[in-house]
Amino acid sequence: MASLLWNTFHLGVSSREFEAQSRVDLLERNTRVGIRVWNWQGLGEIRLRGGVQGCGGQRASVVWQRRAVGEVESSGGKRNCECYDQYDVRVPYVDAWQWQKLRVGEKVAMLGREEDFDDTLIILQHPPVYTLGTRSTEANLKFDVNDPSFELHRTERGGEVTYHGPGQLVMYPILNLRHHKMDLHWYLRTLEEVVIGALDKACGIQAHRIDGLTGVWVDNQKVAAVGVRVTRWITYHGVALNVTTDLTPFSNIIPCGISDYSVTSVAKILENSCESRLEMNPEGLLKLLHDCLLAEFEEKFNVHLVPPSQPGPEPVSKASVLELV
Repeated sequence: MASLLWNTFHLGVSSREFEAQSRVDLLERNTRVGIRVWNWQGLGEIRLRGGVQGCGGQRASVVWQRRAVGEVESSGGKRNCECYDQYDVRVPYVDAWQWQKLRVGEKVAMLGREEDFDDTLIILQHPPVYTLGTRSTEANLKFDVNDPSFELHRTERGGEVTYHGPGQLVMYPILNLRHHKMDLHWYLRTLEEVVIGALDKACGIQAHRIDGLTGVWVDNQKVAAVGVRVTRWITYHGVALNVTTDLTPFSNIIPCGISDYSVTSVAKILENSCESRLEMNPEGLLKLLHDCLLAEFEEKFNVHLVPPSQPGPEPVSKASVLELV
């Protein structure tokens, strides 16, 4: 099993994919990332109800409507973004990763044919897994790579080693930056703004950035990690927010290669806050943050979330993962 896991560590990334990380690695020397996927669950109207404050202090709603591919909303010029929402489903990392690359490949092919297409957003959780970016080194692992406690994968995203697991909400936007802003700095900062806004509106948590580092922080603790890849101005990989995450597995790595800072979660921040007014179970907290993340994503990227036009990926069995090695 150890050898299989080590082989899986190298799964799915060709030597060509590691060439020219399109400047993202230059930006992401201190990043962390995560991926996730889903199948659309529940058409119609989704109302965001947020504990004491809710999402923005008032009851908000996101109405899902079908429109043609590439159609722009008449008010506000918003483009469609298909949303694969499996926030309450744990999707194996390999399944989500390969599915993202398939979607990106399809969109790149459509670019070549000069066809328009909707953006895509995937939100989900993962079973426990460690992932490394193109700049990662084994020096930031505190365990034997031949005998890891969880699956271990090297990916083509920017950044260093990170952990994904239950209770962590991962968003993987697949956006055509030609319709937004062809600026990687802007894209990374906007992803961070989505999380910062969601934390404020959901829980009143005042999060921020730290100069020279990527991600979202509360005081000197990292609550969300960002790590991306861009191919022909189409994004994938994304941002991972620790909501009710068990933080113990982070002790086996140097998260994002940064030894001077620790990690935290929304649940831990609220637990340690004497002024916390939120009283809800872990599922309720996950739902609240999920709702506010989607609302902030719509606002910050000026998109209209719609149900997907095709099924999302089905979680693969353990046996199926090993067959890919």
